[in-house]
Amino acid sequence: MEITFEKVRDIIVDTLSCDPDAVTMETNLIEDLKADSLEIVDLSMALQEEVGVGIADEDMENIHTVSDILDYIRSHKD
Repeated sequence: MEITFEKVRDIIVDTLSCDPDAVTMETNLIEDLKADSLEIVDLSMALQEEVGVGIADEDMENIHTVSDILDYIRSHKD
């Protein structure tokens, strides 16, 4: 299954209850969407459930943008 921007955007919108128009490849989860650490953990769990790849705790500090999430998922997908 190809992991698309649209799929990741939908997961972000559902998890963070934000406007889909606010989510672009360059959107920063903390600065732009005001996500707190608990919401980031929720997002990781939602990604794990939906696409089979969650973001490991030790990698979380390197994930800032939607583009970072897509790159991470694509590099960790079987």
